[in-house]
Amino acid sequence: LTSLKDDDSGDHDQNEENNTQKDSEKEKNDREKPQSSTKRKAVVPGPAEHPLQYNYTFWYSRRTPGRPTSSQSYEQNIKQIGTFASVEQFWRFYSHMVRPGDLTGHSDFHLFKEGIKPMWEDDANKNGGKWIIRLRKGLASRCWENLILAMLGEQFMVGEEICGAVVSVRFQEDIISIWNKTASDQATTARIRDTLRRVLNLPPNTIMEYKTHTDSIK
Repeated sequence: LTSLKDDDSGDHDQNEENNTQKDSEKEKNDREKPQSSTKRKAVVPGPAEHPLQYNYTFWYSRRTPGRPTSSQSYEQNIKQIGTFASVEQFWRFYSHMVRPGDLTGHSDFHLFKEGIKPMWEDDANKNGGKWIIRLRKGLASRCWENLILAMLGEQFMVGEEICGAVVSVRFQEDIISIWNKTASDQATTARIRDTLRRVLNLPPNTIMEYKTHTDSIK
């Protein structure tokens, strides 16, 4: 992940050949230093970038199959890749990330709104659920990209309901899912399902399953 960060800063410098912009950013950073030394600096869109409606965070996890996971060990296994606030910042992360179809073993990428952990117990998730789509091998990379672009582009049209999305690479199949806040809201879950069918261009016989997080915990 350090190499990801280094690349990232490299990209940044090339993009900012305009020195006046650099100077004004430096002044801005100097002004912000006193408050931000204690807490992490908020992620904001850069100058002339296209802001997203929400900030999002990429996470990665992998585990040894066959070993039971408690929520504590799961939390230790999950690593934050980084947070972004604009279309450009998203592509900066995404272009350095391995495609899901090229991941090995038992691996997951998670993309959640900033401040929401990709765990059932998180306050934003605990009354929610997820649509699960099982994919035959070879489809995960394309479907994941279509899914997250639809999510970042607010194509689901369900207000604040979307929490995040997950792609899970397994030996026989890959699974993608999208998590929402309120499992009992059937109009919302139906709309998410219909949008998924459209943006993923799924074969008509694809099985889609909705599962509440309380069922998953059981």
